[in-house]
Amino acid sequence: MRVAIEQKHLFSFILWGPPGSGKTTLARIYAKAMGAKFYELSAVKAGKGDIQDVIEDDAGDQPKILFLDEIHRFNKAQQDFLLPAVENGTLTLIGATTENPSFEVIAPLLSRSRVFVLEEHSEEDMKKIIARTGIPLDEDALLWLVAMANGDARQAITMIENTHQLYKKITVENLKNALQSKHLRYDKKGEEHYNIISAFIKSMRASQPDAALYYMARMIDAGEDPKFIARRMVIFASEDIGMAQPTALVVANDIFRAVETIGLPECGINLAHGVVYLSTCQKDRSAYDAYMAAMEDVKKHGNLSVPLKIRNLPRLPGGKAGAPTKLMKELGYGKGYEKYTADDLLPEKLTGRKYYHKPLQKKE
Repeated sequence: MRVAIEQKHLFSFILWGPPGSGKTTLARIYAKAMGAKFYELSAVKAGKGDIQDVIEDDAGDQPKILFLDEIHRFNKAQQDFLLPAVENGTLTLIGATTENPSFEVIAPLLSRSRVFVLEEHSEEDMKKIIARTGIPLDEDALLWLVAMANGDARQAITMIENTHQLYKKITVENLKNALQSKHLRYDKKGEEHYNIISAFIKSMRASQPDAALYYMARMIDAGEDPKFIARRMVIFASEDIGMAQPTALVVANDIFRAVETIGLPECGINLAHGVVYLSTCQKDRSAYDAYMAAMEDVKKHGNLSVPLKIRNLPRLPGGKAGAPTKLMKELGYGKGYEKYTADDLLPEKLTGRKYYHKPLQKKE
């Protein structure tokens, strides 16, 4: 990004990172450095008409940069409408998102953009940012604020400004009192966000649909993206239900597609349907546990050699697999391979290792 600014290189990009990591600020810095006319829209409120206004606006000799906050909230049709203007250079797009662009941005738009991944601010950086507000606070208040903001600079600044306006003096008690607004408490990816999503998952895990529905309703009421909730349910279907009810993944995926298609408020009904179903399914984490155990060995042992008899071999004429070169034949590629062998096919160092343990059937 610094090199692009120094060389006055104009290009479209997407900033992917948590709230308060500086996405909007970076976009403004870049646009100012490019000498561009800067248009700032939120995908939550903007539509095709707003995009058309930007496209048709006369910027003179200035390049036009459109900053689209929460670009993941734009549906496919809206992104398709934006694409030609980006392709022909009518405007340069800077998208900002808290969600993985691979899932939320259409492929043609993504292929014409560079993706920059931002991370949460460190505790030391948060302290520097808070100091720049110029509002004095004691050490206890500073430490509490840094912990509560959880790397979100915007949340920290909002909290300190609100507290200063209400109480003048910044103390831990005054900060807590100023944090009573439910929306400020939740604030997208703040601490309460993680508390509620944790309670939601654990309620489904404990087969308690009433509690899970309550926490789901809390998230929707606070403005959470329903696709985030649906995505967690898709993960839950494999992680916690798994082999006990393999079709749970099918249901969860269909719920996600329904949420994408319908949107709020009606998609809350689809989410409720999925929550009750997943909560009442039997649970089996054996596949998840097996994956974690296998991953632990991968990280511990690195790239262990694949046994020669199951190494990949190019197909010979007629579709038969074999060792097509003299060297590969001499090395033993494919020697002794049988389709339905009972022999251990793990690398030699891991011979006998068991990751998947089929759970015992519970007696009714």
